[in-house]
Amino acid sequence: MRIAILDPAHGISGDMTLGALLDLGLDAEWLRALPAMLGLDGVTVRMADVKRGEIACKKVDFDIPPQPHGRHLKHIAAIVDGSSAPDSVKRAAMDAFTQLTDVEASIHGTTREKVHLHEVGAVDAILDVVGAVWGLQVLGVEAVFSTPVTLGDGFVDAAHGRMAVPAPATLRLLEGIAVRGGPEGAGELATPTGAVLVRVLSRGAPPACYTPIRSGYGAGSKDPAGRANVLRIILAEVTDEPASSETLAHLVCDIDDLGGEFVAGAADALRAAGALDVTLVHTLMKKGRPGVRLEVLCAMADAHRLESLLLSESSSIGVRRTIVTRRALARRELIVMVEGQAIRLKEVTLPDGSTRAKPEWEDVQAVARVLARPAPEIADRARQAAAARTL
Repeated sequence: MRIAILDPAHGISGDMTLGALLDLGLDAEWLRALPAMLGLDGVTVRMADVKRGEIACKKVDFDIPPQPHGRHLKHIAAIVDGSSAPDSVKRAAMDAFTQLTDVEASIHGTTREKVHLHEVGAVDAILDVVGAVWGLQVLGVEAVFSTPVTLGDGFVDAAHGRMAVPAPATLRLLEGIAVRGGPEGAGELATPTGAVLVRVLSRGAPPACYTPIRSGYGAGSKDPAGRANVLRIILAEVTDEPASSETLAHLVCDIDDLGGEFVAGAADALRAAGALDVTLVHTLMKKGRPGVRLEVLCAMADAHRLESLLLSESSSIGVRRTIVTRRALARRELIVMVEGQAIRLKEVTLPDGSTRAKPEWEDVQAVARVLARPAPEIADRARQAAAARTL
């Protein structure tokens, strides 16, 4: 599997990410055509070979003509949805902008509908986010990981005045993600756009073992003495391992005032929205009232979105979030034939290298009805067919 490892030891921003992808081999003509693919007329792309701290790297800038005064989330959604980007890129990009908008709304005590990105910054952010997500896909990356994010120090001047580094939005977006402060005198190293890219793209810490293929360096706007203002991205290959650990979010709420059909509906909505696992557990709440504990396991990048969905789909008024580590067996999907009928199986590799396969119950039921045979017999024959394939 091809992976990318974000290495923001010297910070991360949108333009630094695009520069690193360009240095990794992203087609310059593809990047030059990005504004047109997004329907952003009059925007041109400048790419240059520069040095930061004596490291050769790529610098990407956009020349943007005068824009309307700010863009709300609905305007950004229209641009992204109207582009020629793949659906998976559109979903990830809008997840990034939704989280960024929600964070800004919570910090400033307003609503999502009232938050807007200012003028040129809005177009720049659209190009950075969509370009980063889409560019990784163009490079064939299947999963993204990240090392700790260096935040910088001091103060930064923003549209709302001077603020301490990290900016409030940056820090909120990096909750649950490994970070470190400094170095002294560095200023702002991680921007909100860089932070939201880490949140949406990264699965957590890199695998313990991987094979580097290539590394690319993207330049920041500043060129301080004695420090390389660059983002490094490592392109690598990993082989399937019997088990791997990943960092996930665990969301929990207790409910005692919602009918059973609505609780089940909330669980179904969470599964459909990308939760890795949803569990309902009977519990006793205050004053001895029977209730239901709803537990969700999800990727860190999905935590904020699924929290919001949980609160809107249930009667809960609060969600607890913890960070957990899950050890997951390597898995793959098999398809076997039983009397001409296809059945999918999920095969996992155990720590000792052996495998275990389990047929998908929906397929077993469907084939059992077609063949007029008991479901347990169909499941056994599917497992036998899978075992024969591995001999």
